Amino acid sequence: MIRLSGLKLPLDHPAEAMPAAICARLDIEPQDLRGHSLVRRGNDARRRNAIQLVYTLDIDVADEEVVLARFANDHDVRPTPDTRYHFVTHRPDDWGGKRPVVIGAGPCGLFAGLILAQMGFRPIILDRGKVVRERTKDTWGLWRRAELNPDSNVQFGEGGAGTFSDGKLYCRVKDPRFLGRKVLEEFVAAGAPDDILWEAHPHIGTFRLVSMVESMRRQIEGLGGEYRWQTRFDDLLLEPDGEGAQKLRGLVLHDGSVIETDHVVLAVGHSARPTFEMLHARGVHMEAKPFSIGVRIEHPQSWIDRARYGQCAGHPDLGAAAYSLAHHCANGRTVYSFCMCPGGRVVAATSEEGRVVTNGMSQYSRAEFNANSGLVVGIDPERDYPGGPLAGIDFQRHWESQAYLAGGSSYWAPGQRVGDFLAGRPSTSLGSVEPSYKPGVTPTDLAHCLPPFVIEAFREALPVFGRQLAGYDHGDAVMTGVETRTSSPVRITRGKDLQSLNVAGLYPAGEGAGYAGGILSAAIDGIKVAEAAALAMVNAAH
Repeated sequence: MIRLSGLKLPLDHPAEAMPAAICARLDIEPQDLRGHSLVRRGNDARRRNAIQLVYTLDIDVADEEVVLARFANDHDVRPTPDTRYHFVTHRPDDWGGKRPVVIGAGPCGLFAGLILAQMGFRPIILDRGKVVRERTKDTWGLWRRAELNPDSNVQFGEGGAGTFSDGKLYCRVKDPRFLGRKVLEEFVAAGAPDDILWEAHPHIGTFRLVSMVESMRRQIEGLGGEYRWQTRFDDLLLEPDGEGAQKLRGLVLHDGSVIETDHVVLAVGHSARPTFEMLHARGVHMEAKPFSIGVRIEHPQSWIDRARYGQCAGHPDLGAAAYSLAHHCANGRTVYSFCMCPGGRVVAATSEEGRVVTNGMSQYSRAEFNANSGLVVGIDPERDYPGGPLAGIDFQRHWESQAYLAGGSSYWAPGQRVGDFLAGRPSTSLGSVEPSYKPGVTPTDLAHCLPPFVIEAFREALPVFGRQLAGYDHGDAVMTGVETRTSSPVRITRGKDLQSLNVAGLYPAGEGAGYAGGILSAAIDGIKVAEAAALAMVNAAH
């Protein structure tokens, strides 16, 4: 088979145009084309009124070697790669080691647990939160009644923070082994729509993620895995290894009980602040990491559709339009859009009392009225929060607390019209764009709950973005604060063997450890770490 990338056809092309385009591109006769299958479909909307669909295809031709030789220097014509997942090992029949433990049931922990279970190691999976449906009820408690459960919310519980997001399933990490394909295929087997296998920017949405993680939990349990919900680990049992480092020997849980284990996948999320503090106190090597801070900005989805797709807005093959924007400011900062959610809503995402945090969420249909995106500024430890590995947490907490106060100390979020923000005056009311954040938005001045350099950068960037995307800086667009949990503020450093630099048997993984940024990259990292732990367990047994 030949993999052909970058084949472009008009938006409304007839089905018969595809074989003709393939033959023309590969310079073959129609009778030499035996068949083709879709690998990926995206679009090129740079010319709004002449949008093209962009295909990647696997093609069966009569004389594959001749065609490949003809296009030897064309990177868009290559042999179809083997994208099947190949297990690196399996548990030996005589293996008598201790069961591995996975801490965290988000995308990273889910796939670490799944791979370990599929390899026969019967993992124990711990999570401080609840099963996904109970967790959903607690999350709605904050959104509808302003009642926060610190252990069961948008950040903590089955499915992790990605459950209440747009469910994006694409990333920019290098993936030479096609582990992302393994993730997508497992999701489809668990009930995700087939189109995630070929859409260039696949997504699932919250409601579908709920049933999918339940299905995958049942698979893990069916393979001998064990879940323990509402279980927090409070300490590590360590012993010196004789070379100045430590060996992991077990976990101390919140009730004082102990799990003896030599291999732990640490797949906590980016909001596991007490865990970071405990690990730092125990001497686990970590460092401060850059992240970003800002707001959620909302526009009617119809504005974004028209700005991106022109007269093609609303076409079923295009769906709700997304965007990606960035601007380098005179003050040395970069403003960029983050985690854009077409046809979605802004959600309350705090995990700590007395703080306000925003995030974005969409359903699979992306059919809600507003589009929203993080509008954030990149910051770094040396310049913005010096003081050690945990200084970024203090930085986040400060601005989240300021947002809580500015919103009225009731989990309402502070909001401001873009027109008022650019004019430097507080908002006293909102305009034609109705914010979607619940429990509610308090019109105010966002300068009270963001660093001055962020405010300055936003005021420069918004008019620039308005020239790039019509209506982006419209006076009635709404900015809701604050977005602080863009990524983990720490990196729990690990070596080439994916173990902690100074605690053997501890495998920091995923977004909380600073090695991923979204559902797909976290899941891929979970697979890699599970493989590393499995190989170590098998090698230790021999």
